[in-house]
Amino acid sequence: MSGRKVNSNAEILARINKGWKPNRYLTNMSMAYFSDPKDYVATSIFPICPVEYSSGYYYTFLKGDLSRDNVRRKPAFGKVEPATMGHTDNPYKCYVDQIIVGIDQIDAVDYQRAKVPASIDPKRNKVRFVSEQQLLHLDILFAKNFFHTGVWQNEFTGIDTGTPGASQFLKFNDANFDPVNFFDARKREIKLAGRRKPNKLALGYDAYLALKNHPDILDRVKYASSSQNPARVNENVLAQILEFDEVKVLEATYNSAEEGQEDDMQFICESNGALMTYTTKNPAIDEPSAGYIFTWDMLGNGAWMATDKFEGEAGTHSEFIEGLISTDMKKTCDDLACYMSNCV
Repeated sequence: MSGRKVNSNAEILARINKGWKPNRYLTNMSMAYFSDPKDYVATSIFPICPVEYSSGYYYTFLKGDLSRDNVRRKPAFGKVEPATMGHTDNPYKCYVDQIIVGIDQIDAVDYQRAKVPASIDPKRNKVRFVSEQQLLHLDILFAKNFFHTGVWQNEFTGIDTGTPGASQFLKFNDANFDPVNFFDARKREIKLAGRRKPNKLALGYDAYLALKNHPDILDRVKYASSSQNPARVNENVLAQILEFDEVKVLEATYNSAEEGQEDDMQFICESNGALMTYTTKNPAIDEPSAGYIFTWDMLGNGAWMATDKFEGEAGTHSEFIEGLISTDMKKTCDDLACYMSNCV
């Protein structure tokens, strides 16, 4: 098994050049689970941007040059000076993350002979485990690096009482908080500074509960209800009221305890936080977005996750499922997001 561990992009590329390809059946099966991420949100807030090379640069064109009127009156028999369109080069580097899980082939024989349902087949479950572990990993990276204070230049903090200051707001569970006007004001600021209007709102679980039960929100939906169809507030309703393309509730959980310790289940993202972003619908290296997840296309086929299986050492009667992803999660446009802490 030691010979199969992969520690660098160079090693993976060397394996590919020698003809290695992941088990196509397992990769297709694994990717099927990715198509329904459910609670996992990192790839919807920071879209996937596949890259051909594991490291490189992306341009940030200078906003001042792009937004300035550079068109000048042509002088007679002459020409205007060339306009400036400056940019900075920003690096990315996709590191390899790996997970390996084993299957006892002797134990698996009983399942095969008994013709058990596919849902409890050990191999199938291990592939699902690998897939969901990688989604979990991406969400944890997103939460640790981008869903807390001290990351974004636009930050607001909730207060319990009094008159909010310049970067403050009354908490979402305060009846005097005005959610529509608050988010409209933040959108205006970001549109003015970043030339894009925020289109997504990511809510920690407790922040979502407070907002969906806010009197102002409930008042806006009550007249559309009836005894047969009572008013309900969910993510789609909030998106309509607050005029976002999408409201995401960050309800994914994880076990923060080390192996062998008592389970300690926590929300991955801060439950009383919120992040408003502009997220492009057309990911590209020259398309602005609050953040991107650069993914190295190891195989050159558009798949950003490779899944493989391999036999264990002779006599162990074991096989292993391996998952590989190579990513770099980046904040690419600081002025296209606003983080709100202490929402409840």
